[in-house]
Amino acid sequence: MTIRVMLVDDQALLRTGFRMVLSAQPDMEVAAEASDGAEALAILRETPVDVVLMDVRMPNVDGVEATRRICEDGEGGPGSPKVLILTTFDLDEYAFSALKAGAGGFMLKDVPPGDLLEAIRAVHSGDAVVAPSTTRRLIDRFSSVLPATTSEPVAKELERLTDREREVLTLIAQGMSNGEIAARLVLSEATVKTHVGRILAKLGLRDRVQAVVLAYETGLVRAGSA
Repeated sequence: MTIRVMLVDDQALLRTGFRMVLSAQPDMEVAAEASDGAEALAILRETPVDVVLMDVRMPNVDGVEATRRICEDGEGGPGSPKVLILTTFDLDEYAFSALKAGAGGFMLKDVPPGDLLEAIRAVHSGDAVVAPSTTRRLIDRFSSVLPATTSEPVAKELERLTDREREVLTLIAQGMSNGEIAARLVLSEATVKTHVGRILAKLGLRDRVQAVVLAYETGLVRAGSA
């Protein structure tokens, strides 16, 4: 299957660079480009796209608002695409707002090409991808609004997990990627991915972001422990 990608960035030179990287992949094609959120929404109504690489700071309609319209309001057309935020600014409010708006991931523009390609594939498959440094700081920043004690119904949810799955969930909450978890636990990445899938299924979670929040809500991980 070819992943149809849309590039949304107000800098044409950056779009050119990303297009070169993506076009060299056998499983990807750049289906469309836009210079701001408003243009992106208009194009999406006419062009089928699987994943949108969305900048944040743009004129007219910014990336966060465009993401909200795509994910919440369905303005991306039938079968709205997944959105991967790609920005120069590693600022927590952008990441939090984008994820809350429905983005499947948040990465920085200086991410290595290989990591970017894997992030696109992961978001396309339904996983969530957040830059590890951003995950850690988001949790530290917003931990004050999480419950201080564990509620019985939520604690019982964790009883569904095996010891290994709890261990993997703990590392997810610390902002580790599948590759980093595999190295820490001396497992293959395929095995880690299987564990992650089972964790999400058992706990009824949509993605890794929800898994991180649950880990802190239940007290499995504490802020500052990452």
